[in-house]
Amino acid sequence: MKKRYSIAAASALVTGLLSTAALAQEAATVAFLMPDQASTRYEEHDFPGFKAAMDELCPDCTVVYQNANADASLQQQQINSVIAQGAKIVVLDPVDSSAAAGLVQIAQSQDVKIIAYDRPIPDVPADYYVSFDNEGIGEAIAQSLVDHLKAEGVEAGAGVLQINGSPTDAAAGLIRDGIDSALDGSEYETLAEYDTPDWAPPKAQEWAAGQITRFGDEITGIVAANDGTAGGAIAALKAAGVDPVPPVTGNDATIAALQLIIAGDQYNTISKPSEIVARAAAEVVATFLKGETPEAKTTLYDTPSELFVPAVVTRENIKAEIFDKGIQTPEEVCTAEYADACKELGILE
Repeated sequence: MKKRYSIAAASALVTGLLSTAALAQEAATVAFLMPDQASTRYEEHDFPGFKAAMDELCPDCTVVYQNANADASLQQQQINSVIAQGAKIVVLDPVDSSAAAGLVQIAQSQDVKIIAYDRPIPDVPADYYVSFDNEGIGEAIAQSLVDHLKAEGVEAGAGVLQINGSPTDAAAGLIRDGIDSALDGSEYETLAEYDTPDWAPPKAQEWAAGQITRFGDEITGIVAANDGTAGGAIAALKAAGVDPVPPVTGNDATIAALQLIIAGDQYNTISKPSEIVARAAAEVVATFLKGETPEAKTTLYDTPSELFVPAVVTRENIKAEIFDKGIQTPEEVCTAEYADACKELGILE
């Protein structure tokens, strides 16, 4: 049985680590290189969380942030640039997980440590890997959908679509493996599946539109690997006049997805506050800067790792998981269009 961690437990763990760790003894340049801007999480959550933690752990450190905008060649230029600027450690969320093996080799040949972040680097061991348990996330969202279909009395043999993430993202592959494990063990049939280039919602929407034309009302659910691809699928369903919209999964708990869940258009998402992983990455950086070896909680792709698995969020628990825990505020999510539904769920009075 896989071990699961709640958001509260993960937060307590990271907070405890931060409160007991001494400040890094060496002021250094640290780079935080993210992969794309298709998701707003990197600018809104990951980098602010990492920078805040670094300010606590190493206030004299210089933190350099760059985003490769889904361009693997640009990311290689960026890693060369930050190394030239004197970066001692690079926190790297790769655009292309396979191509990133070369970036690890470039860095390590110059005594620069690489912390793989969010997406793993399978072919060459990084110095550490920090992420959510992506396979566990895929299994959780798909199993949640399967359980919902059963509860709604959907007959065995009914069809679902599967929308995976980018084929160049090893984390997307892990999410896909988790989805496969849940769907393959269920009584429902996967009608078709798609690997979404660059996680781009318009590409997911275009593919879903074609499957709606192909399968029509045979589609009783859609397992989408993140909220962006879920939004694309939902847009395709609505454009085709499908009513009611079949349950669609997601992952990331973006504001747009939370609004869709509140409105009843998206079935679930995964609440994974990126700040948890960002702060854990900062703790690993601080440990390395003190000349120590961070503890491996597990190992993935021959890389010492720490993985977190948060909770699935549906309309039934969105108030408790998102608003009661302060992950988002009603003011941010419950805009005029969603105010009545927020009142119905007790989010607004």
